[in-house]
Amino acid sequence: YAEGLIIAIEMSKGEIVLKADSISAPEFIAAGCTQWTYEGKSKPVAMPYWTVPESALDDLDQMAIWANKALAASKRAAAGSKKRDV
Repeated sequence: YAEGLIIAIEMSKGEIVLKADSISAPEFIAAGCTQWTYEGKSKPVAMPYWTVPESALDDLDQMAIWANKALAASKRAAAGSKKRDV
């Protein structure tokens, strides 16, 4: 969590996935990340979380950049849900 928003999830095998959206997902794709999916009842379901880029795994500065991208995506999602609640 950051600023009360979910920005990352630790998966069952210890892998971390970061929140992304339509704005930031292309950056995750370009960095070679993969999207978290699971098998739904009739088809795979894509979640808005992506693996951490390899370059950020051992570099705190790089990780901070990607964590900030995840925070920005979470803020945009929260702002969008507030608009729908009105």
